[in-house]
Amino acid sequence: MKKSNKSIAGYHLLMILSAVDHKFSPEEGIKIQEYLAEEFPFKVNLDNELEVIASLQPEAWKDHFEFHARCFYEDSTEEERIKFITFAKSLIKADNLVTNDEHRFYKLLKNLWKLS
Repeated sequence: MKKSNKSIAGYHLLMILSAVDHKFSPEEGIKIQEYLAEEFPFKVNLDNELEVIASLQPEAWKDHFEFHARCFYEDSTEEERIKFITFAKSLIKADNLVTNDEHRFYKLLKNLWKLS
């Protein structure tokens, strides 16, 4: 897999976090749009990225998530990672229900980034 930049890696992480409960709520969609507006103030085509994410089978989500977590980590500061993890938490809480899988992936991200 080709290394992603921080913004693209963040998009992959958020999309997987929103998919692990096998439901994509409108509230999660709004949160992802917020991320896109902040990270991509210019028009960007993410169709190829979405196609990659959509083609993943659930059993491949964890490896894909870990790969993009490493990409984000390599291109970010600790402050950016803390900001992102806070945003990720708001994403998984957006529909007022945090599933075990959402929590598991959120904790995985915190552990990979060594954030307590």
